[in-house]
Amino acid sequence: MNAQDEQRVPGSPWHAGEIELQRSIGAAERMDEIGRRVVRDHLIEQHRLFYPQLPFAVFGAVDANGDAWATLRAGAPGFLAAPDAHRLRVRLPRDASDPADAGMNDGDAIGMLGIELHTRRRNRMNGTIRRERDDGFDVGVVQSYGNCPQYIQRREFGFARDPFAPSPLPARTSDGLDDAARTTIAHADTFFVASYVDRENGERQVDVSHRGGRPGFVRVDDDGTLTIPDFAGNRFFNTLGNLVANPRAGLVFVDFETGDLLQLTGDARVLLDAPEIATFRGAERLWRFTPRRVVHRPEALPLRFAFEPEGWSPQSLATGEWPAA
Repeated sequence: MNAQDEQRVPGSPWHAGEIELQRSIGAAERMDEIGRRVVRDHLIEQHRLFYPQLPFAVFGAVDANGDAWATLRAGAPGFLAAPDAHRLRVRLPRDASDPADAGMNDGDAIGMLGIELHTRRRNRMNGTIRRERDDGFDVGVVQSYGNCPQYIQRREFGFARDPFAPSPLPARTSDGLDDAARTTIAHADTFFVASYVDRENGERQVDVSHRGGRPGFVRVDDDGTLTIPDFAGNRFFNTLGNLVANPRAGLVFVDFETGDLLQLTGDARVLLDAPEIATFRGAERLWRFTPRRVVHRPEALPLRFAFEPEGWSPQSLATGEWPAA
């Protein structure tokens, strides 16, 4: 059944694409029960206390062309605050160099990931922007839920400059991957992905999520296509469910030592039965991403991160890399 032809289950937080993938592994009934319990329309107290201690957050946004973008934005801890359970206040100036900023206007749907690398804690949230000022906005919470710590490498952070000061270097935009971009991706152990779906009721739902593995877990093919293994997780299928319903996606790769961001927007396809799945240790399925626009922003992130001793996620170490596959 086409995911877009299936109606949302009444009362379930999952949309048709998520349900389709849950059904493909025989878990739809169980995930319906879990979803009704853990996906909330507000921030619980634990998460209201979590966001203000973060020095950065990951955002997913959609521009006027319908392209998805993922980005990281930073601020001194306290730049995120929850005045009540239904709002997250975000203090951030506009940044025209960030392609995701074009999708952060009043009334836009947005996805957020609060993630603390040195503790491996994270919270997923999506909602709607209410912007009355250029130095920030509020997000009205639509969905909020915790995520497990799997595949997160532990890193400690420090600020390299005033977090609201712009990068001193200009952004570079292209239609494909140059050698530097290919090298960044081939050595990455972490990236973030934004995706979205327009729900049956007409509301847009944006998601942004973390992906981690050993360096080399993202393969860059000669034509610029990225092939990415999907490892065992919580079976929510937020990202891949969105991609089943809508192929548009945005990826961001971070150089944790320099603060460079490599942002890509393009189209993705989920592969449930490709022969390569069996060759990649830990992969349960694959997805492929073809970039249409690439933005390299040197030193865009004012943070620098140091890999902790013994910082590897045990789950990441249990997976493979493409050269071995």
